[in-house]
Amino acid sequence: MELTPIQKEILTSLISLYREKKQAIKGEDIAEIINRNPGTVRNQMQSLKALGLVEGVPGPKGGYKATGETYRALCLLEMEKETVVPIKRNDEVIPNATAAEISFTTVRHPDLCNATVHVIGDIKKFDMGDRIMIGPTPVNRMVVKGEVIGRDDTQNTILFIIQEMVSLPKKPIRQYISKNPITIPATATIQEASRILVGNQIHGAPVKDKTAIVGIVTLTDIGKTLAEGKTSLKIKDIMTKKIISVDGDLPLYEVVRVFNKEKVGRLLVRIDGEFAGLISKTDILDKIMAY
Repeated sequence: MELTPIQKEILTSLISLYREKKQAIKGEDIAEIINRNPGTVRNQMQSLKALGLVEGVPGPKGGYKATGETYRALCLLEMEKETVVPIKRNDEVIPNATAAEISFTTVRHPDLCNATVHVIGDIKKFDMGDRIMIGPTPVNRMVVKGEVIGRDDTQNTILFIIQEMVSLPKKPIRQYISKNPITIPATATIQEASRILVGNQIHGAPVKDKTAIVGIVTLTDIGKTLAEGKTSLKIKDIMTKKIISVDGDLPLYEVVRVFNKEKVGRLLVRIDGEFAGLISKTDILDKIMAY
């Protein structure tokens, strides 16, 4: 179905306003959004009703509603339940707007990475040179940042140069830990613990007392102790006793939030309540860079 530019503008504004107000939208409200005469909008609505793209609602609170065909005509997926993908302009969230689709347009270019974002909502405040941020998306927690280089009001899309893009996998953290975690006995000497850490090429490890994890020790802890001349201490005397753990089924992006909240470099991972491994910020960075 080929629509005229004004028809696309009207339908896009109708959907955006309905998302915001959750009720039938009057033609005057649409006219104000697209900067057109209300009479022009009413005339176009007659054609759109004939095409089955809008539904008239009578009464004092009446107006127009979009149909399922409206979404198909605008190449939008109609959803009963959706997650809003926020859009920011110059660090300010655009109210009642969501990214419907992101298309990468120059993936083969050696120096440029451009994209377009199809928006449900008002994009008319965006200008050339504005900073734009999209996300996070619900599944892969993708965040895209860039600079606006164009805008198409008839398609309700924004063209921008991608300057930064980050995505965190949705896999549970249990899939990123070692199956045979290294532990250090609580009664180990500093020299013994150093050999375990260096030999396994790791910076830190959980401390185990019989069957229980009682702390975490790192090469930094050992180096600080040696610098103070306390060479005879046991690992249980220098370890960090505060243990912060996460469940093995927690998604990777949620684990990143825990790191940021707790201001720690390592987290204990438990599966069914039992110790299963240790994960560090460096481990997460390595996993992301491996993609």
